[in-house]
Amino acid sequence: MQALIVDDNETMREAMAQILTKLPISVVQAADGESALAALSEQPFDLVVTDYRLPGMNGLQVLQEIKARCPATEVLVITAYGTIDLAVQAMHYGAADFITKPFSQEEFRLRIQKMVQKILGDRRMEQPAGAADRPAQEGGVDQLFAEIIGESECMRELYRTLAKVARTDSSVILYGESGVGKEVVARAIHAASDRRTHAFIRVHCGALAEGVLESELFGHEKGAFTGALKRKRGRFELAHDGSIFLDEIGDISASTQIKLLRVLQEREFERVGGEETLTVNVRVIAATHRDLEKLVQQGRFREDLYYRLHIIPIFLPPLRDRREDIPLLSAHFLRRIGRQLGRPDLKLQDSAMAALCNYAWPGNVRELENVLERAAVMAETDLISAGDLPVPAVFDRAEPKAPLDDLLARVEKQEIEKALRRANGVKTEAARLLGIKTSTLYYKMEKYGLS
Repeated sequence: MQALIVDDNETMREAMAQILTKLPISVVQAADGESALAALSEQPFDLVVTDYRLPGMNGLQVLQEIKARCPATEVLVITAYGTIDLAVQAMHYGAADFITKPFSQEEFRLRIQKMVQKILGDRRMEQPAGAADRPAQEGGVDQLFAEIIGESECMRELYRTLAKVARTDSSVILYGESGVGKEVVARAIHAASDRRTHAFIRVHCGALAEGVLESELFGHEKGAFTGALKRKRGRFELAHDGSIFLDEIGDISASTQIKLLRVLQEREFERVGGEETLTVNVRVIAATHRDLEKLVQQGRFREDLYYRLHIIPIFLPPLRDRREDIPLLSAHFLRRIGRQLGRPDLKLQDSAMAALCNYAWPGNVRELENVLERAAVMAETDLISAGDLPVPAVFDRAEPKAPLDDLLARVEKQEIEKALRRANGVKTEAARLLGIKTSTLYYKMEKYGLS
């Protein structure tokens, strides 16, 4: 999805762009109305965010020009000079929404999400007859926001990469240890791409025997082998015009590698036992925890297939390399687990959080979720203590622990910084978000050297 931000304040533009990029939405920036219209002449945009007060043309004039050129483009007007009359005027000229400064990052993000949902809904309504019969997209925008959790620097870099990758049709290969969330990222790429209204099809290549995998990928004709009682469409057929996610691609056999290479090169294949050549338009997203380059050197993976898949490699960080995200991930999983168990007030004691932050997590995010679910089930109260955590999973294999006070101070500092960002630096609002007094916030900001 493409967005244009129009604001003469560079800091404000960058702040809004950072929020959009995380969604992920590809962003172009303009400092005035003339530059915005020039950008609009070069490429279409799904949505535009424009300030009202601009040098030269004002935001309403920009809005009118955009709607005249591209009626389907959704526009959000931002101003620090909001009045009822101005809001009504903006809506009259076709604005999708209107927001007045100062506003929090969360409010801005929610407004953009609402616009994105409207855009996607309009696209679904515009699908030709029969499109509704295609397999539905399994991962939507809401799921994308809910599942990719993290504000560490390596995750922010990942969001920037995904925003660039999603708008292309190039093959992508995701590298990462088991449990880092490769499928979640694959769904995010699909959900943010132009293929989002078509199918996202997943195939776990390592879980299927060679003959079964070939039939799953390419389908088979009736009578092709014992038990083939009717024609079966393969996963590539089902993914036509959408995306196919080939998990654990490093585990496929040599013969399947040859057939897969042909699909990538020629976009065509035959069903098992069939003679008809089928053509597909599919974006391939592959994933593996193996070192494919090493497998190529060992002669266990075709070099030509490796280069076809390796057009855009993305390396997903293990959880031990982004431990500052553990409090966010834990809160996210506990909310989900709490809903499932009918216990919405599940929380972690400081000692439990310290144990989670000090553990090496060889099973990564998946292991963290499993540990929290077991702890929630076993805990006598909604406040999970360190003693409720599975002992073998956390304490027996934990790395040497940092002093508890230091760890809790880092977590507290991160939460204060996050609240200040959400409140756009307004300390009374940040204190409200944190549930503390403003005087306490000032004390803690001074303690941690926060300006």
